[in-house]
Formats: sequence, C-alpha cells, structure tokens
Amino acid sequence: MQVIKELTGGAGADYCFECVGLSAVSAEAFKSSRKGWGKTIVLGVDGHMAPISIPPSEIMRGRSVVGSLLGGIKPKDDIPMLAQKYLDKVTGSTNLIRELGVCKFGVTRSADSFFEKQELELDAFITHQMGFDEINRAFELLTQGKSLRCILWMDGARQSNGA
Repeated sequence: MQVIKELTGGAGADYCFECVGLSAVSAEAFKSSRKGWGKTIVLGVDGHMAPISIPPSEIMRGRSVVGSLLGGIKPKDDIPMLAQKYLDKVTGSTNLIRELGVCKFGVTRSADSFFEKQELELDAFITHQMGFDEINRAFELLTQGKSLRCILWMDGARQSNGA
C-alpha cells in the first residue's frame, strides 16, 4: 500500500485489482485506491469466505468495491450469445441455438463488442475428447493439470456427427 501511495503522490490508484483471494489483501487494495473515485475490483476468491473489513466512511467518500465473476459478463444473456457466435464460426450456420429453441436471449453490448474486436478461439483450450464412460479419467487429467478442457461425448454422439 505504501508503494502505491508513493507512486501516486499520496493520492492512491484509480483502479486496484485483488487477484490473490485473501480478504486482507482486498482490504489493502481498497485502502490503496484513490479517495473520491477509486475502484477496487476483487477477482480472487477467499476459500474461507472471510468478510472484507472496510470502514463505511471510506465508501461514503466515493470509493467502491466490485467483484468480477466470469470477467463481468452476464451469464444468462452473454453465454448463449457467445455459444451462438462460436457455433456460427464452426458450422457456418446462423441462429442455430435460436432455431433449435434451446434458449432465448438478447445480445448485450459488452459481449457483442467482444466479437467486433476479436474472435473467440475455444478450440485451443480443448485438449481431450472422450466418451462419457471415461468421465473419471477426464477428471483425473484435469486435477493432474494434464487437461485444460475435455469434451465428453454422450452415447457415441462423436461418431454419429462426424467429429
């Protein structure tokens, strides 16, 4: 905290990110933020779910604390839209999810602008594919750090769809 105060001439940082997952570090990040408009973004998860100790008077002075689950997306709206964008890219079809009636959603600006800037490259994260009967092996690979993501195919679906 002292280093941040020195680097900012005593004012504090406009944005502070806590990534460790300790409530004490979250409180320090908050104290390191600028009075008046400093924002602390908590990314780490405290396994013990300990509360963050922040004096209410500091919040009244304009500082804020926010969490960022899943990078700040809105899962109900954005995940179906991201899935659709990926399917459109892979299959070349459009509106597959909507045509199948699997889910209904509205495109949000945050997720939509993501695709205007870059492609969502998911294939590189898929390191294994196996049948559902090998689910225990898939979890072993994941816990051993040998797999990023594994696709489990149900009832021979992989063979039947040509993947």
